[in-house]
Amino acid sequence: MQYRRRLRTRIIFSFFLLGFGLTALFAVSSLYLSAKLEDQLIEDTLQKEVDNFVKQVRSSPEGTATFSMLSAKIWSTRNAYKMPLALQNLGTGVYDIEEVDGNGRMHRYKYAIRRDDDLVSYVRFDVTSASLSEQRLILMVVGAIAVFSVLAWLIGIWASSRVISPVLDLAKRLRQMAGKENTQKLAPLFPDDEVGELASALDDYAARMTRIVRRDREFNADVSHELRTPLAVIRGATELLLANPDISEKTRQRLLRIDRAALQSTDLTTALLMLSRNERGVGRCDVGRLARQLAEAHRSTLAGKPVELHVEGEEEVFVDAPEAVLSVAIGNLLGNACKYTVEGEVRCRIGADEVSIEDTGPGLSVEDAERLFERGYRGSSVGNTTGGGIGLSIVRRLCELYDWKVSIAPGEKGGAVAVLRFGDSVTDPPTVEMT
Repeated sequence: MQYRRRLRTRIIFSFFLLGFGLTALFAVSSLYLSAKLEDQLIEDTLQKEVDNFVKQVRSSPEGTATFSMLSAKIWSTRNAYKMPLALQNLGTGVYDIEEVDGNGRMHRYKYAIRRDDDLVSYVRFDVTSASLSEQRLILMVVGAIAVFSVLAWLIGIWASSRVISPVLDLAKRLRQMAGKENTQKLAPLFPDDEVGELASALDDYAARMTRIVRRDREFNADVSHELRTPLAVIRGATELLLANPDISEKTRQRLLRIDRAALQSTDLTTALLMLSRNERGVGRCDVGRLARQLAEAHRSTLAGKPVELHVEGEEEVFVDAPEAVLSVAIGNLLGNACKYTVEGEVRCRIGADEVSIEDTGPGLSVEDAERLFERGYRGSSVGNTTGGGIGLSIVRRLCELYDWKVSIAPGEKGGAVAVLRFGDSVTDPPTVEMT
């Protein structure tokens, strides 16, 4: 098997090489540039002094030659007034002074001045060439820093790609596995390093999730089957009992309530099964007819409260969704309004693409309106009512599944207004062919 260093070792080694290489290159280049500029400065200075010396000897063979880079003069205190004006007020010390020569060129000099009781002297050194060389050195160092910065950037890109490539390969394989039932194990595809350990951990996690999902699907299927059967039996029995003309009106109302509860349980089972599978059911539902049926069912839950329940609005509004799903969504919103309204009315309005439910209950705050659809949250004005705060959470999940919009806001005159918008799910009414 091909040997590969551990990921941590590769990162440390890559940065070590980067730091060592850049430092070494910068040190070598600095030494080289400094030595080269120093040699160039000495050569230029010596060449100028030789040329100046030969020129003076040729012009005045009997005279005393002087040097242009270095010169010295001395005066007694009596004739110190002959010194250049720029030096007369300077005390003992070293000074940087700029002067213009006979050709109009600016020169930089270093003056070493000494004042004694009887003598005043100075030694002057021309540092113009040294200043120019220093400027060139600064420019060259700046250029070297720029070059090394670009080189470091390129090396960093190369090193990071080498170091991170196994992680990117692992992420790519994970994306390719998305949505597949039977997937290949990742650990054998990577070396025995940190990435291999991560791949092995992901394999274990995927195996656990597969088992959990399989158990969840089996549980949902079992619950769906085991609940539908007794619910169907209950509804069948209530229909037979309701067909008996000899039962009392009180018994008939109780049987109707049992039948509605069984139907509600069936619809809720269907909706929860769709949520667990994250799949949309197929169907077409008449919203107006369903709203009237749900209103009739909830009138029996008002328990004698002085509350009127009305349904109004459009007559033929059809939504592309199973009736069970709409029954759970609208039923929870309608039931929530009936539960918290002590007196007044609950009004269900059916629009072209929405259903709004207004009540005259205790109302709710803005904070409650924003959090009512959270699982387990119950508003601050629930009073002594019971419930786990799950119904509206189920409505929100159903709306996410079908791309609907649901909201609850405080009413203008108190109470609350719940709005369920269907968007593109609204379809045309079914056509009836005449024969």
